Amino acid sequence: MSQQESDVIAVVLPDGSELEVERGSSIEEIAYEIGPGLGDATAGGRIDGELVGKELAVTTDGAEIEIVTEDSDEYLQVMRHTAAHTLAQAVQRHYDDMDLAIGPATDDGFYYDFDGLDVDEEDLPAIREEMEAIVEEDLEVTYERVSIEEARERLADQPYKLELLEEFAEEDDTVHFYGQGEWEDLCKGPHVESTGEIGAVELLEIAGAYWRGDEDNEMQTRIYGTAFRDESDLEEFLERRREAEERDHRKIGNEMDLFSIQDRTGPGLPLYHPNGKTVLRELEGFVEELNLDADYEYVETPHVFKTDLWKESGHYDNYADDMFLFEVGDDEFGLKPMNCPGHAAIFDDSAWSYRDLPIRYAENGKVYRKEQRGELSGLSRVWAFTIDDGHLFVEPDGIQAEVGRIMDMIEEVLDTFGLDYEMALATRPEKSVGSDEIWETAESALESVLEARELDYAIEEGDGAFYGPKIDFEFEDAIGRSWDGPTVQLDFTMPEQFDLSYVGEDNEEHRPVMIHRALYGSYERFFMMLIEHFEGKFPLWLAPEQVRVLPITDDNAEYAASVAAELDDAGVRVEVDQSDNRLQRKIRAAHDDRVPYQIIVGDDEMEDGTLSVRDRKERQEHGVDPEAFYEHLENELAEKRTEPDFLD
Repeated sequence: MSQQESDVIAVVLPDGSELEVERGSSIEEIAYEIGPGLGDATAGGRIDGELVGKELAVTTDGAEIEIVTEDSDEYLQVMRHTAAHTLAQAVQRHYDDMDLAIGPATDDGFYYDFDGLDVDEEDLPAIREEMEAIVEEDLEVTYERVSIEEARERLADQPYKLELLEEFAEEDDTVHFYGQGEWEDLCKGPHVESTGEIGAVELLEIAGAYWRGDEDNEMQTRIYGTAFRDESDLEEFLERRREAEERDHRKIGNEMDLFSIQDRTGPGLPLYHPNGKTVLRELEGFVEELNLDADYEYVETPHVFKTDLWKESGHYDNYADDMFLFEVGDDEFGLKPMNCPGHAAIFDDSAWSYRDLPIRYAENGKVYRKEQRGELSGLSRVWAFTIDDGHLFVEPDGIQAEVGRIMDMIEEVLDTFGLDYEMALATRPEKSVGSDEIWETAESALESVLEARELDYAIEEGDGAFYGPKIDFEFEDAIGRSWDGPTVQLDFTMPEQFDLSYVGEDNEEHRPVMIHRALYGSYERFFMMLIEHFEGKFPLWLAPEQVRVLPITDDNAEYAASVAAELDDAGVRVEVDQSDNRLQRKIRAAHDDRVPYQIIVGDDEMEDGTLSVRDRKERQEHGVDPEAFYEHLENELAEKRTEPDFLD
């Protein structure tokens, strides 16, 4: 190959076409090669999926290139990255003796981490005001590529930047600096042309964050902010944020006495109070009905296994950093991060014929994963959680039918809660086990199921489990937020790891395929989502207290007790408000406690043998026949309706 040829590379554009460019051409230069208008509009780009500044060079033959402009979805990230720099610049204008760490854009905004910065929420308005002044100054964002040696000199008083610099030095002999006015930062970009292009900004909160996310490192001060193109978009975001705060499951969980996470019992270890456990029991019962109808058999495995099992399954090599490990005598044990190896061990304890398959195991299995303490948050990120786990052992030609049945179960769950959802096929991650052939077979099998059912789905490259690809369901809550939930995972690898087998029709041993599935995902995360989705106003069948009887006076107490007794006999969770409060206060208390139905009984109801029924939407009907109301409750519970509808 000649020198001239070696200086030319082919880059792959989004439409699959190739463009020959000089090696080392920047994103912006490539954009100009495509067209002058695109070159003028370039704000950044993606190189093999990584969002970078338009100044960065492309050196790899076959690199996949995307151009980011102001019209691109990614443009908001570009602007927010510059906003993060502007935050750090504003902080440095106001405060001395602090070290800069990192400041990326995020899905909802941006943040910057500082070491040695002593600020609180009351300081945020002044910092934001300085940011707005920097935006008003319309400072040009400049770019420099400098040697490692020069970068060390520039960053001599910034220890965290120097640490990052040494990592960059292993990849290249130059690094990138972006500056605005008197301020600059070590950074790969991308950034807008000037600070004046930053739209409306707001600073949201202050939090602690460990350097590099490692709790063994220093705790730093993180300031979160957000930026939008204009004030209306910002205000819309802030309104959604205010509504999300009102729905925060930690706040509602405390108000409804559902759960607690206490320092003395340990971080990330939820304690479910009677009200919370009532909801969980109903969720468990719903899944149990579905499992038994689908011929699953319940098993139970311990919370801890010898690490010999985790080594055999592959978890030890791929998951040990996220496990709680300890030694007993000469043996090492680990709290289980997943239930699947235990189920594989149960399957391996018997001899199976093709006539026995599929074997379907189910378990509400508690698992433990060692998340960083700084990432723990209510029920959304915990150390201990329960998966409504199912593991199936099937013949290869039974995959499509079994995955289809599982998807029917998942769709029934999500439809029951009235949740809109989307599906995605997650493919092989970088850290995985198994051959290329096995992974291709597994991914093709799941794709065939989706295609056969004529379903719309996305492809999530590299997002599969380490042992196999999966179909993930993502659903949307009442205020438009997306949540990860149910999943179906195909696994050709673990049966190989455990040497699982069954005797086929040909009287030879064959390897089963293992299917992992969860209808909720985990109880904790699904429970958290339900609290926020319904704002604590659970459907009747889930509500910890379904009906509250409110006697108007003490003279009505006996009738109230008899009404409650009939409901209790019918399996309804009912309480009588026996307080001395006036009726309006009793009504307000029941409303605040989010009780679906209130039954008000006074002298008229006693005399007529009727009820006054009120729901939590504050609708009320007098002279209700008790039997008609009880029959309605029975039907509403049986049908698992999402809203009380007696008064519709």
